[in-house]
Amino acid sequence: MNRARTILASLRLSNSLLSTRLSTTRPLLTQVIRFSPLSPYFPSEQSHTCFLNSHQMVYFSSKPGSLVELLLGNDWSTELESELETSNPRLTHETVVYVLRKLDKYPDKAWDFFNWVSERNEFKLSSPLYSLMLRVLVKKDYMKKFWITLRKMKEQGFYIDEETYLTISAIFRKEKMDSDLVAFKHFFDRMVKENAMDSIVKNVVTVILKMEWNNEVEEELRSMGIILTDNFVIKVLKELRNYPLKAMLFFHWAGKCEGYECNTVTYNAIARVIARDDSIREFWSVVEEMKNAGHEMDIDTYIKISRQFQKMKLMEDAVKLYEFMMDGPFKPSIQDCSYLLKSISASDKPDLNLVFRVAKKYEVMGSSLSKAVYDGIHRSLTSAGHFDEAANIIKVMKNAGFEPDNISYSQLVFGLCKARRLEEACEVLDEMETNGCVPDVKTWTILIQGHCAANQVDKALMCFAKMVEKNCNADADLLDILINAFLGQKRIEGAYTLLVEMVNKVHLRPWQATYKLLIEKLLGERKLEEAMDLLRLMKQHNHPPFSGPFVQYISKFGTVEDAADFLKALSVKEYPSTSAYFNVFQSFFKEGRHSEAKDLLYKCPHHIRKHPKISELFGSARSSVAND
Repeated sequence: MNRARTILASLRLSNSLLSTRLSTTRPLLTQVIRFSPLSPYFPSEQSHTCFLNSHQMVYFSSKPGSLVELLLGNDWSTELESELETSNPRLTHETVVYVLRKLDKYPDKAWDFFNWVSERNEFKLSSPLYSLMLRVLVKKDYMKKFWITLRKMKEQGFYIDEETYLTISAIFRKEKMDSDLVAFKHFFDRMVKENAMDSIVKNVVTVILKMEWNNEVEEELRSMGIILTDNFVIKVLKELRNYPLKAMLFFHWAGKCEGYECNTVTYNAIARVIARDDSIREFWSVVEEMKNAGHEMDIDTYIKISRQFQKMKLMEDAVKLYEFMMDGPFKPSIQDCSYLLKSISASDKPDLNLVFRVAKKYEVMGSSLSKAVYDGIHRSLTSAGHFDEAANIIKVMKNAGFEPDNISYSQLVFGLCKARRLEEACEVLDEMETNGCVPDVKTWTILIQGHCAANQVDKALMCFAKMVEKNCNADADLLDILINAFLGQKRIEGAYTLLVEMVNKVHLRPWQATYKLLIEKLLGERKLEEAMDLLRLMKQHNHPPFSGPFVQYISKFGTVEDAADFLKALSVKEYPSTSAYFNVFQSFFKEGRHSEAKDLLYKCPHHIRKHPKISELFGSARSSVAND
């Protein structure tokens, strides 16, 4: 019996898995802590908590979620404004941030809501709120509203921080909005120049950094006559972002100054600054302090800190923060949950306890597990080599109404390859087809990459051939993996042949990096003709010319004809640039091959021979030879 057809079915269910004897007429959304993988990580009494049916699933019942639903379900009108006034008599900074985040795909609704909030006398706008609104509006169809908001921001004394400036500039570049990019840069530079606060901020930061914090520092700060505002405090904190402990000392000092009180905006600002591995204890103390003071971490701050923790591999803290937010009114989205699970699974040895803490917290808050959450759990289990538990999750997922797809199977293939169970990984693809799920190029790529990582390149090629037989087209990613595998075994000619065939026969467009790496390896083996073929293919695929290795190689080992062929291959025009010729001549001279440089010059077009820069180079070379 084909093992691929039984690999999932034969995996044993443990006793704590949801019994298959339960009725399947209604989808049972079991608690994650009922899954078999959880039993080693949680006390046994926890496994007896009740589980939810689909009709018991609840959505955000708190005001922030209700407010979002109200805005999404209605066009802006006086009636809607009246409803908002009635149902939300007091809006907090955290609530407005949450709503704007939820409306980021609906710029018109976000714009109307932001303007309505701005006109409420009791609500205090801030730089972070304006920055968030700008990020929502930075789209081609909303540039008029973007510039209106930017001007209002400046008129009201708020500023664009460097992070927001860089984020928006990157969007302008990506969307090729060059005129807006230039105008935005001018606006930002002018704002920085005109902002008198900046010089005071720098003076304050200088005082704080020049010595350890003590009474003398505090006395000097008081003598400066600083007028503390949220804007000012935030700017100082940002300038101290590389000194998180000093930032916290300044924050607490500011909060004790007469006439100023730390609030939600500044608490969120200090939280972002000290969310680092070298100040993690202080971070959690500030979070607790903020909560006790009646303030909430806003969702924008949460997302930034969570991503920062994940980037720094502080997974325990990322999960703890997720649990903290899920217990509050501004709950992270399913996308945030899925992203966190994916980050946990990406480590060499995923911490399964963290995985199930995330999933458990998501479900006990009243939401049924989505396909994305199941995938996140399954990904970690397969990556950790817990294949029995992974099969259990698949079965529970199917009971909940989600059929395994390419994502599910690809994760299993990845885990099996990681565990060097390559035959079983191959059989999974047969299992997929048996179950009516056609492997796509990503699944095949994972399988082939697994073989390459195990240094089984020939078997990887067999998988590749089978993929082609199945009419699944390769892509540049897969080709790069195979080329690197060939090069890892010093099979340079094989790599060259594979790339050329993939270009000529299936019209694949390799990555520029793949071309460059293979060209360097070919030249290292004195295979100039093959490297030149790749240079011509690069030109056909509109990749920038890759001249450096060729110039170095030809100046040392090549002939005049090689140099002429190279120059001809460089450009889509009749002749390459003058600088290309100059580099070749200069390299010949450095290698002491003056006669070859002179012979090449005679083969060049008239405008190159007579170019002042070229004439000067040859004149200098002749003088150098004469002096020698």
